Amino acid sequence: MTALPVADRATVRRAAQGLISRDRRAFVIVLVLHSLGAVTGLAAPWLLGSIVDQVSAGAGAAAVDRLALAIGLCVLAQGLLTRYAYYAGHRIGERALARLREDFVSRTLSLPVSAVERAGTGDLTTRSSVDVTTVGTMVREVVPVFVIASAHLSLLFGAVFLLHPLLGVVALAGLPSIYLVCRWYLRRASAAYLAEGAATADLTDALTTTAEGARTVEALRLTDNRIAHGTERIGRLWATRRRTLALRSVFFPVVEASYAVPVAAILGVGGFLLTRGMVTLGELVAAALYLQQATDPLDRLLQWVEQAQRGVASFARVLGVGQVPPEPRGHEAVPSGEQIVVRGARYSYLDGRDVLHGIDLQVRPGERLAIVGPSGAGKSTLARLLAGVDAPREGVVSLGGCPVTELDPTERRRQVALVTQEHHVFIGSLRDNLAFAAPDAADDQMRSALAAVGADWYDDLPNGLDTELGDGARELGAADAQQLALARLVLADPHTLILDEATAALDPTTARRTERALAAVVTGRTVIAIAHRLNTAYDADRVAVMEDGRITELGSHDELIRADGAYAALWRSWHGSSR
Repeated sequence: MTALPVADRATVRRAAQGLISRDRRAFVIVLVLHSLGAVTGLAAPWLLGSIVDQVSAGAGAAAVDRLALAIGLCVLAQGLLTRYAYYAGHRIGERALARLREDFVSRTLSLPVSAVERAGTGDLTTRSSVDVTTVGTMVREVVPVFVIASAHLSLLFGAVFLLHPLLGVVALAGLPSIYLVCRWYLRRASAAYLAEGAATADLTDALTTTAEGARTVEALRLTDNRIAHGTERIGRLWATRRRTLALRSVFFPVVEASYAVPVAAILGVGGFLLTRGMVTLGELVAAALYLQQATDPLDRLLQWVEQAQRGVASFARVLGVGQVPPEPRGHEAVPSGEQIVVRGARYSYLDGRDVLHGIDLQVRPGERLAIVGPSGAGKSTLARLLAGVDAPREGVVSLGGCPVTELDPTERRRQVALVTQEHHVFIGSLRDNLAFAAPDAADDQMRSALAAVGADWYDDLPNGLDTELGDGARELGAADAQQLALARLVLADPHTLILDEATAALDPTTARRTERALAAVVTGRTVIAIAHRLNTAYDADRVAVMEDGRITELGSHDELIRADGAYAALWRSWHGSSR
């Protein structure tokens, strides 16, 4: 299994700048509102310091009341400005998140099928759910907090410097320890959270595959094996989470301890300056209040550092989906015919060992070819090469004289269709599910396609084509889902059909009826069937027998029976067991 790539820091930085630049005007408005709110917030401590000085100087109640009223107005103005700033900021975040989700879906749908399959369901599922949600939190909450808190802190420390430069220098006493622990944390956090995300994807993949194959696991008595497999993945995830927890257990205590340092330093140094008449008591009170105010934005800023690291790591994983090379657009050349030719095709998966060894095959237009052989012989791999899902490591697979993988994907899918054992029923109406194959198909065409594949269950649907399918609606069994997939195939109307054990989940009677109905519909088309049941081979024009990644026999059913080779042995075994 090959994990999808992860974007580097430069890519993440450019993408973040792109999100901001698309809402630059609104972003400036948010900054202005927050800045005005922070400035009005600075007035209260200064006015309170003025009250202290006025009282010390013997001022009357009227002067104090005026200053107190001014403080109230400043607090009210700060609240209103901050409220609208947050409102505008969240709107920016939601728009950015919506664009991010749309871009992610677009990137995901453009991924080559082979890349998705090699990555596994866990990685892509985690990125589309956990990572996108984490990025959404960062966009809506973390980024505004960083911008707002940074601006607020700058103004607060600037105000202390204006009161007295020496007080301003003392106010910075807690920053060195905060800077050092942040630097220590940031150097380690990114890799730690990326590892945690990868471990989460592995666990998701393990749980998903075990749940989907529960019946097989039980039938083959692999329960203990799958439990051990899942436990190992849980252990890896726990180890990565302990690593991130260890980082937080150092980061937060040091930061919290650093908050008290500048306030204590201001009071100590300020008392010394006060005794020498270098500052007034009001200025000292105002400076202490400014630093006390700084605790809140500084605390929010540092509290979100941890979430920011999660967000950046998740953003890198989300953006990594777009770094998978898209499926080649191919040439604009149109095949000169419908003949499929395979010459010297070799193919290997990640370990580098060939699973196909020099396949030579020619499929004539309109021919019905059955490919049979034991499990692991390479039948499904050959089907993927014929459909252009994968490219051979050596050799060529051509359609009408053009290499299949070099054709434009839209053109290739219009001419060649692959139906596997795995079928998906989308949430929506039956009409929506069929329209994926032919958006312009009329209702009568859809009903005819269902009838052609023997989908008798259609007659029992309460709302016909408008019946809702999927979770919370009408659930289709495996057999019904396969017939739905075959109906899509009929509507797509390609000239070449590749059926990779497409009727394997049907009971023998239903499968036979479906195959006959489908055969009647595809008359005149090329049909390449990966045969699970040998009756498919019996009906075919020719049969290709695959063993260990090679075609060992090729001919009609009768010819291969007379040859008394591997196919004849398979036929006798199957025919005897089917009586």
